[in-house]
Amino acid sequence: MNDYTPGPRSRIKRNPKRGSYDRATVHAILDSAMLAHVAYTIDGQPYCTPTIHWREGEILYWHGSSASRMLRTQGPGLPVCVTVTHLDGLVLARSAFNHSANFRCAMVFGTARLVDEPAEKERALYAVTDRLFPGRNAELRPMTAQEIKATSVVRMDIEEASAKIRGVNVGDDEEDGTWPVWAGVIPVTTTLGTPEPSPVLPAATPMPAHLAAYSPGRQLDEALQDSFTRWQTQT
Repeated sequence: MNDYTPGPRSRIKRNPKRGSYDRATVHAILDSAMLAHVAYTIDGQPYCTPTIHWREGEILYWHGSSASRMLRTQGPGLPVCVTVTHLDGLVLARSAFNHSANFRCAMVFGTARLVDEPAEKERALYAVTDRLFPGRNAELRPMTAQEIKATSVVRMDIEEASAKIRGVNVGDDEEDGTWPVWAGVIPVTTTLGTPEPSPVLPAATPMPAHLAAYSPGRQLDEALQDSFTRWQTQT
């Protein structure tokens, strides 16, 4: 099955022509981002928490401190909505009403649960590093038992999901087309800068080959997607 089946939580109602339930589209938006926002409710109070996420098939993972109220509450199972958004452009029209933004957004729903099984938890904690920087764990010192204990991992099976994308120019009203003001799209990208070595790094220490995807001047979402693809081929 190539598409997610839209349900009452994920069905796109506003501008449905921009929506997609295609798995590959949803996965690409998730995999080319480093941060997600997890929304949930505890005792009637809504919260939304930013976190680093990673995907393995139809499972989303994220992690945080074992002292986190969110992660402790998610232990027995908590309904959540996870969103990822890429801002691609500022859209300036000839009226304030028609100003907009170009974007790619994924919204996924499921029940979040703490990972309690020790082997799965340890594997997941190593996976978050290799998902971002494939091959890096092989060069690092192993995590200690205390570090693993201090970190919680949450998993969520994707039950419903949808994507929404705007990637076009200005949508002016026809009568506004001759209004004498500039209109168009200002592209927005997050670009990688020049690496800044640790102040205690020995001068002769080279940049490892597994960081080649993160070369200066490259767009972050492209680097993350490349790293994710390389990680998938190695696992």
